[in-house]
Amino acid sequence: MKLLIDLFVTFAKMGAITFGGGYAMLPILQREIVESKHWASDEELADYYAIGQCTPGVIAVNVATFIGRKKAGITGGIIATIGVVFPSVVIISLLAGVIQAYSSLEWVKHAFAGIRVCVCVLIFNAVVKLFSKAVIDLPTTIIYAAILLCALFLNLSPVLFVILAGLAGVILKVMVKS
Repeated sequence: MKLLIDLFVTFAKMGAITFGGGYAMLPILQREIVESKHWASDEELADYYAIGQCTPGVIAVNVATFIGRKKAGITGGIIATIGVVFPSVVIISLLAGVIQAYSSLEWVKHAFAGIRVCVCVLIFNAVVKLFSKAVIDLPTTIIYAAILLCALFLNLSPVLFVILAGLAGVILKVMVKS
C-alpha cells in the first residue's frame, strides 16, 4: 500500500509542476524516477519514453503507466496513471474559464512566451543527459546521425523512426559482434 501511495504522490507532483506536456516532463522524470526513487535506470526511462511516443495517448501518461506497472503490477500502473493525470484534471477544470477570459491580455501572452522558452531549456537539458547515456559507441552514433538527418529532412512519423532505429540497433550490434 505504501508503494502505491508513493507512486500516486510522486506522479501527482510531476503532473502538477510540468508545463509543456510529455517532453517537458522528461527532465523531471529523470530526476525523480532515476535519481531520487531509483525506480528505473536512464536506459529504461529512455526505452519507456520511446515506447510511450509510439503508443496511443499522452507520452507522460504512458511512461507513468509503464513505471507504475514495473513497480507494482497492473494496480501500480493504474495508480501512477491516475496520479499523473489528476493535477491536470483539477487545474484545467478550475482554470478553463479564467484562461479563456484573460488570454488576450498582453502580460498573459508574455508569461506564456516565457514559459515556452523555459520548457525548451528543460527539454534540451534532458536531451543532453539522455544523449550521453544513449550514444555510447559506433553503432549508436551511426543510428543517431541517421535518425537525426532523417528527422531534419523527412516528414515521417516518430513511430517509423523508432521502429527503424530499433531494427538498425539489432542489425548494427550483430554486425559489430561478428
